[in-house]
Amino acid sequence: MLFAAAASAQQYKWVDKDGKVRYGDVPPPGANATRLKPPSAASAPAPAAAAKKDAAKPKQAERQVLTEEQTQMKRDNCARAQESLRTLESGQRISRIDSKGERYYLDDGQIAQETAKARQSVSQWCN
Repeated sequence: MLFAAAASAQQYKWVDKDGKVRYGDVPPPGANATRLKPPSAASAPAPAAAAKKDAAKPKQAERQVLTEEQTQMKRDNCARAQESLRTLESGQRISRIDSKGERYYLDDGQIAQETAKARQSVSQWCN
């Protein structure tokens, strides 16, 4: 009886912020979760066999989707890092907004620090 209740619970699949595919009863807020269909009673493998199979070898399609999502995320991060570096190296005045909502301008030392961080981001994401 207890097994039947657990098997009938709704399951979800999502990719977490680290790019790992996760499964669970309740997806985290804001996650792009996919509702999974419950297995039919006739075709459902034994729980131990199914867990062994899933742990031994991830499905090729899931691995490919994960790789494509990671590749797209890396491209997006690379583009943002390059844009930030171009802005900092442009020679224009750079401003930020403080916690009070007031605009302030970065001095040469702050720009140099942010430029170094931006170069590090470019080297990390654009390889």
